[in-house]
Amino acid sequence: MRRHSARFRPALAVAVAAALVVTGCISLGDEDGDGFRPGAADLGDPYVPGAGNGGYDVAHYRLAVRYDPPTDRLTGRAAVTATATTPLSRFNLDLVGLDVAAVRVDGAPARHERDGDELVVTPRDGLRRGSRFTVEVEYAGVPTAKPDGQLGSGGFLHTDDGAVALGQPYSAATWFPVNDHPSDKATYDIEVTVPDGLAALSNGVPGGRTSAGGWTTWRWAEKAPMASYLTTLVVGDYRVETGTHAGRPIVTAVPASLPATGPEALSLARTGEIADFLASRFGPYPFDSYGGIVVTDSRLGYALETQSRPVYGPGFFRGGRPNYGVVTHELAHQWFGNSVALSRWSDIWLNEGFASYAEWLWEEHDGGRTAQRSFELEYAATDWSRPSVDPGRSHLFGTAVYKRGALAVHALRRTVGDDTFFRILRTWTAERRGGNATTEDLVALAERVSGRSLRPLLDAWLVGGTAPALP
Repeated sequence: MRRHSARFRPALAVAVAAALVVTGCISLGDEDGDGFRPGAADLGDPYVPGAGNGGYDVAHYRLAVRYDPPTDRLTGRAAVTATATTPLSRFNLDLVGLDVAAVRVDGAPARHERDGDELVVTPRDGLRRGSRFTVEVEYAGVPTAKPDGQLGSGGFLHTDDGAVALGQPYSAATWFPVNDHPSDKATYDIEVTVPDGLAALSNGVPGGRTSAGGWTTWRWAEKAPMASYLTTLVVGDYRVETGTHAGRPIVTAVPASLPATGPEALSLARTGEIADFLASRFGPYPFDSYGGIVVTDSRLGYALETQSRPVYGPGFFRGGRPNYGVVTHELAHQWFGNSVALSRWSDIWLNEGFASYAEWLWEEHDGGRTAQRSFELEYAATDWSRPSVDPGRSHLFGTAVYKRGALAVHALRRTVGDDTFFRILRTWTAERRGGNATTEDLVALAERVSGRSLRPLLDAWLVGGTAPALP
């Protein structure tokens, strides 16, 4: 995403402890006589209280939704395929504000009830540890955003001609039932039915499109594991451009109300070129498709790295000139944040620090100031009292996460040298591709690849309370 004094080791200790809660949190009460017990209603991540659920691991979501803009009504069917990680008597899915008509587990009707933003499902029979199961949910209603006093709001926004489902860290649970935490990534098949004449855009490779009775169904498939907040749905009157780049489909979309030669379209036109440049630094592009979507709703004051198809808010193009920096930032996230995803939100600098650094690399490549000069200017302006790691919930999207994170990346480069630095990055994106990681994982990998101790360096640049010495 891009928006218009602890020490490192203690911070890591706290974060690792939090990770143990996130990955191991299950309810210990209500255990049945046969050993089955409820899955947790919260993964225990303090940055997103209430998000995520314990007791199972999702492999795939198959979503079929129908959206009618005049009434703002969405109807949906979701099939969630998962594996029980503990013997389950019941389990939860995150779902905000929509009415559930029926739930089935492995084809059998299941009891269900709502508990705030949780859908509590009790299958007819307990689910044994290691068993694979599919829960089907039929639901409908008028979806809404999920407000949060500190993090803003994310989720389903109704627009003049359609809707946008977008947000970080919240969005997915406002339009489908989900285990809404990046630690549980999954693949997706998404089909969206909208009135003829409107586009329905989402993640991944475009599938066949069919029309009947005044409605058109658009199909999308994301076969690489994806964190739930990286899903998107954009419905409206869009000029959709499709083609291929590097043997993969590329889909870009700009509102039909904007000129075909405006800064928005010109910015998206360099998507493939920028992705190729980043691949030369970070390793092969990790997904089966490329693209980007521009939205004009002024409530969206950010761009978000929705997987394979970032979404850009209108503020980035108000100067009347193309904005390649924001395109670079969101494309860099396809490696850092999407393919290699967070295990816990306190490590968000792993996403934003590297994406911010990618902007410096692109600017230098495109004839602007050097990465070293960007580093020097940012170093002079940094508030060193704000840490990059575990910045606090209210500073999840703060400057320390983005800019101080980028400073740490460049300091690492200056310390180990270019050859070793880019080998670290390519090794990271290769070994962790499709998975999740923590700051501790990055430190360990960087030390292994470089053959030297780097913890004191990263301690100083990421969480030290005073300006570190220039490398």
